[in-house]
Amino acid sequence: QAIVAAGSEPVTLPFIPHGDPRVIDSTGALEIADIPQRFLVLGGGIIGLEMATVYHALGSKVTVVELMDQIIPGADRDIITPLMRRIEKRYEAIHLKTKVTRVEATPDGLVAHFQGGKAPPFATFDRVLVAVGRRPNGRMIGAENAGVAVDERGFIAVDKQMRTNVPHVFAIGDIVGQPMLAHKAVHEGHVAAEAAAGRNSYFDAKVIPSVAYTDPEVAWVGMTENEAKARGIKYGKGSFPWAASGRSLSLGRDEGLTKVLFDEATDRILGCGIVGPNAGDLIAEAALAIEMGADAEDVALTIHPHPTLSETFGMAAEMFAGTITDLMPPKRR
Repeated sequence: QAIVAAGSEPVTLPFIPHGDPRVIDSTGALEIADIPQRFLVLGGGIIGLEMATVYHALGSKVTVVELMDQIIPGADRDIITPLMRRIEKRYEAIHLKTKVTRVEATPDGLVAHFQGGKAPPFATFDRVLVAVGRRPNGRMIGAENAGVAVDERGFIAVDKQMRTNVPHVFAIGDIVGQPMLAHKAVHEGHVAAEAAAGRNSYFDAKVIPSVAYTDPEVAWVGMTENEAKARGIKYGKGSFPWAASGRSLSLGRDEGLTKVLFDEATDRILGCGIVGPNAGDLIAEAALAIEMGADAEDVALTIHPHPTLSETFGMAAEMFAGTITDLMPPKRR
């Protein structure tokens, strides 16, 4: 038996001089020997912004270019807003609804040409990070020679046991599809190994949390408001601003927000978004609540320790239920 875990690689762009050592991908960004003075990030998604966070902390002047109208397009805008407000003040520039049309390698630096938004026609940088996504390696490993079906994009289709169309070959991780996340791949690996050993194991996760390790961190799990609206689901929400959290005030970081979405018919949790320090640690409780089918009352009546950031999840549920005493609860429709 075999388990294919061949992963993915960064997407390259035809108008970028990838052969120039000053052009880097997410792997190269972790290996660079010096700190660039001016650093351009192509792509305002999770990977691009995480690297922007690191290089800004090291002293680089960071510019981010994103084709969409917000950074981290997969998350709700109100969860992204506190991050955007903070980095707008710290980075050299953030250009939304903007694309890079070409990058020229010159002795004085990498000249990037912009189109759209409020970006200048061009600007010169010491390093350019290309972080516009990843593509699976399914077409690079000769899987077809073993009879394994690989689609035109390089993904390998699997069932809930991570089994491919060849019964004794399994596949996990980036190569089987989105989301391309390490914690998803590890869980899939457990399922594949157990299934290969004859156990009746399945990958049946209802939700998979996503985290951007930025400053502040952004995390979400389950359904976003955008998804709920697109699917015509009637939902309510409870939002708790961290400006009302004693712990966040003591940390001097009160820009955070915890938002929880609930099904209007059942009060069950549909999704959660958190922005603030340690949001990635806090999102796990929401993931468990969704997996277990918890409703607003289950969360609101769970006694969270005070003063902690974790209690903002319970407070958001209380906001939805109208039982909160820390703030004036919004009126339910």
